[in-house]
Amino acid sequence: MQPLKGITVLEFSQYLAGPYAGLRLADLGARVIKVERPGSGDACRSLATKDLWVDGDSLLFHTINRNKESFCADLKNPHDLNAVRQLIAQADVMTHNFRPGVMEKIGLDYTSVKALNSQIIYGEVSGYGNEGPWVHKPGQDLLAQAVSGVGWLSGNRSDGPVPLGLAIADMLCGTHLAQGILAALVRRKKHGIGAKVQASLLESMVDFQFEGLTTYLNNGRQLPSRSEIANAHAFLGAPYGIYQTSDHWIAISMGPLGPLAEALQCPALNKSDSEAFSQRDAIKAVLAEHLCTQTTDHWMTRLNAAGIWASEVVDYDQLLHHPAFKAVAMELQVSRPASSADHSSPEKSAVTVNTTRCPLRINGQRFTSTKAAPRLGEDTDHIRNSLLESANQREAAQ
Repeated sequence: MQPLKGITVLEFSQYLAGPYAGLRLADLGARVIKVERPGSGDACRSLATKDLWVDGDSLLFHTINRNKESFCADLKNPHDLNAVRQLIAQADVMTHNFRPGVMEKIGLDYTSVKALNSQIIYGEVSGYGNEGPWVHKPGQDLLAQAVSGVGWLSGNRSDGPVPLGLAIADMLCGTHLAQGILAALVRRKKHGIGAKVQASLLESMVDFQFEGLTTYLNNGRQLPSRSEIANAHAFLGAPYGIYQTSDHWIAISMGPLGPLAEALQCPALNKSDSEAFSQRDAIKAVLAEHLCTQTTDHWMTRLNAAGIWASEVVDYDQLLHHPAFKAVAMELQVSRPASSADHSSPEKSAVTVNTTRCPLRINGQRFTSTKAAPRLGEDTDHIRNSLLESANQREAAQ
């Protein structure tokens, strides 16, 4: 049983953060309808990663919009806007990530929507909240990272600011929005009231760093100092980091240095817990030089035998072939009928995308769906007909 079966979500969101929240809700059983602009749709349809395209849409769009429906509506057209309002009246949730003021102009702000559906859960994503000097700053992942302080945590001390190599602000913000929506749905079930749920890229990035910021706020406001070598956490002492061996790389986590020195047969590492911080870079330099003398397998054998937290470092190819990855069964293949434009060969009747499933399990059940992202507007007629049918049923009942 999918826990959100019967919940309808209207997604006015584009790009990543809002649609990522919609993806999680869809994975859990909600019906997610993307309300898109005719002709172009969600701008993410044209935002490619590695110049990869599938059946006319970017692979990125497919990645984050599987298992959804697409409804085309021009929100400046009164007829289309009326249809959207009818959808809102029947929906449980709606989300958007328009800049402040846009939905007010259209008449789809929370106050207006609440008048149509008093119990609706209204989810709103912004870049930097609704107040302050950054309100109109572009809400884009790299820019949010740039102003969040996170750039000074990765890389070594001699590096400049280093961004995380993923759209981390978008993913976190989408996750937080989904959490807020789920909490509001629970409250609505208990008390029969709707809610406005807001999340921003900036707030999500600040929360992501709560450990480091709490340290900063309670440690004389000392800025984080990255290691000169093998930096992996600016607030932790030696040996925490990733090191090169004679044939590959190895990650060594936190722990007392005495057992590590014994396991690696390197007496120079035998330092106190206090020295692990005060002499962090010198200790790491000794460790880096020592680990280069043997293979990763050699060191892993010794470290595992001593119960020291360490791991080989794998790339995507190694990960996907590893039994541990296969055990969690994260791979997912989704498909949709190929458009006539994508019939590169006569026998090609469908297009497929290999991706990953929802990471949650409930009572051991994994949540999967083979439905690919929708073609622009492919569900418009069906949804409009359903609206008319519902309206006729209401009139007949009256």
